[in-house]
Amino acid sequence: MNSEKPLGSVIQGSLSQGLEVRLHPDISVEEMRVGKFLVVQGTRSRFFCLLTDVSLGTANPRIMANPPSAEDSFLQEILAGSGTYGTVELSPMLMFTPSFGEGGSGRGGEGEESFSGKSSLASFEAQTSSELELLPVKTIPSHFSQVFEATERDFRTVFGWEDDPHRRNFSIGQPLDMDVPVCIDLDRFVERSNGIFGKSGTGKSFLTRLLISGIIRKQAGVNLMFDMHSEYGWEAVSEGKHFSTVKGLAQLFPGQVEIYTLDSESTKRRGVLHAQELYLSYDQIEIEDLRLVGHELGLSDASLDNANILYSEFGRSWIVQLLNMSNEDITMFCEEKQGHKGSIMALQRKLMRLDSLKYMRSACPHNYIDRILQSLDAGKHVVVEFGSQSNMLSYMLATNMITRRIHSTYVKKAEQFLQTKNPLDRPRQLVITIEEAHRFLDSSIVHQTIFGTIAREMRKYFVTLLVVDQRPSGIDNEVMSQVGTRITCLLNDEKDIDAIFTGVSGAGSLRSVLAKLDSKQQALVLGHAVPMPVVVRTRPYDQKFYSEIGDTDWESMPDEQVFAAAEAAKADLGF
Repeated sequence: MNSEKPLGSVIQGSLSQGLEVRLHPDISVEEMRVGKFLVVQGTRSRFFCLLTDVSLGTANPRIMANPPSAEDSFLQEILAGSGTYGTVELSPMLMFTPSFGEGGSGRGGEGEESFSGKSSLASFEAQTSSELELLPVKTIPSHFSQVFEATERDFRTVFGWEDDPHRRNFSIGQPLDMDVPVCIDLDRFVERSNGIFGKSGTGKSFLTRLLISGIIRKQAGVNLMFDMHSEYGWEAVSEGKHFSTVKGLAQLFPGQVEIYTLDSESTKRRGVLHAQELYLSYDQIEIEDLRLVGHELGLSDASLDNANILYSEFGRSWIVQLLNMSNEDITMFCEEKQGHKGSIMALQRKLMRLDSLKYMRSACPHNYIDRILQSLDAGKHVVVEFGSQSNMLSYMLATNMITRRIHSTYVKKAEQFLQTKNPLDRPRQLVITIEEAHRFLDSSIVHQTIFGTIAREMRKYFVTLLVVDQRPSGIDNEVMSQVGTRITCLLNDEKDIDAIFTGVSGAGSLRSVLAKLDSKQQALVLGHAVPMPVVVRTRPYDQKFYSEIGDTDWESMPDEQVFAAAEAAKADLGF
C-alpha cells in the first residue's frame, strides 16, 4: 500500500475505548492485520496507534437479509464502499504535537499553522530526533481525521534506530508488513526486571539469546544465566524438520562469556572445551533454600521448624551433622533440644536425596560462587550449565543458593556506592536470567525467595531479573506488576493472557492482539523499554545475525587456540 495514501477516516471513538475508522472504498479490509502500526493525522497532533480489531459493516440491514450472489460481481462492486464497507478499531498509544515557529503557539490565534495535509508532514519532518517529544495520549483526533500507513520515519520517530549515538538501542525485530527495525532501549530494559513469555515451542529461548546478545554487544550490563537445558552457552539444537544447530553466546562472544558447569561430564560430551567446574557444599545451604524446594523434597513445615533447631545447635554444618546422626544420636538430640524425633528423622531421610546431585560436596576446596562474582566484576558474562542435573530440585536449589549470595554482595556494593558517590564504586548492572520462573515466583513462596526480593526492589541494588516462562499465571501478581518490559509470544490459556496484562492500562484492546499472534517468530512487546506496544516479527537468530552482532567465532579457531584463549581469560581473573 502507498503510505501517503489515506486508508480511512475516523468516524467515532473515545479516549478510553479507542477509535473507529471506516476504510475508504478502494482499501480492502483484507489488507488490515491486527497488531498493525497506523498513524492518524489530526488537526494539531499526530497520533500513533495500534490496530486492535477488524470488522465489516453495512449501510442497510436489507443487504444482510438479501446479499448478492457469489456470481453477481457487478452488484458486489456497486455496493462496495457505500452499501458495504470495512472498519478497524485503533488504540492510540502516543501523540506528537509540533512546536511552531515564532508567532505560532499551536493553540489558535495569529500565526498558527494547521497540522494537516502536506504542511503537517513537512512540519513533522522538520523536527530532529532531539526535538521530538512523544507524549501519552490525552485526547483524540477530530471526526474524519485521515488514517495512514506508518512509514519508516514514523517507526524511527517512535522506536529509534540501532546506530543512535545517544541511546543503546537494539533491534528486536521488524513490523509484520515492513522492512524496518523495531528497537528497544537496552538501558531502560536492564534497569527493571523483564519477562519473556509464550507457550512451549514459540521460540522463547531464541528470543532470550537475542536479547542477551544485544546486552553483551551494547555493554548495557553483565549477565548471569542459569541455563537449565544447556541452550545459551554453547551450540544448541534448532527446532525444525531438519537437524541443525545454532551458536551459543560463548561462540558469538569469545573471551566475553564464561561457562560454568554443574555437570562437567555432560559439558565435555557436548564438545565444550573451556567450561569451568562449579561445586556447592552443604554448609552453603540455608533453610530458605530448603523452603524453596520443600515441595520437590516433600518437606513439611514441622521438618523445616526442626531444621531451625539443628541450625541453632550446629551452625552452618548442620546438614552434615544431621546426615551422620544415628537413630540414637537423634533421640538424644531431641531429648536435649526439645526437637521432634519423627520430623528430624524424616528431614534426614529426605535430605539424603541431595547426595545424588553431582555438584554437592561436604566441603569445597574453593568458593566457586566467589569465582563467579570475580567474573562478573571483570565484565564477563556467566552461563551456568546444568547438564544432566536439570531436574527441578537441582535447578531450583543451585539457582537460589548462587543468586542469594550474589545479591548479598551486590547489596553491600550498592550501599558503598551510595555512601561514596564515587563512579568507580558503582556496581555493574547485573541481569539474572532464570527459566521456569513461576517455580521461584509462585504466590505461596515468593516472599521467601531471593527472586521475589529482586523483582520487588527493581534497580535499587543494580540487580534485575529476566524471567523466561510459559506459565505467567503462576507468577505472583505483585511481581508481575513490577515486570518492566514483557515480550510475549503466543499464549492460549486465558489465565496466562490475563497475567500478561497485570498492571497494564488499556489491556482490553491488547488482548485481541496477543490472541492473534502466529505460533512462530511473532511477539507482542510492551512496557518500560518501548514507547508503545508493538507486534514484531522477531529477528532471526541465524548466520546474518551472527555476522552483525558477534565477535570471531570459536569454531573458526583450532582447538589449541580455543583452549589458549580460555586459559588466558581465566588468568585475567586470577584463577
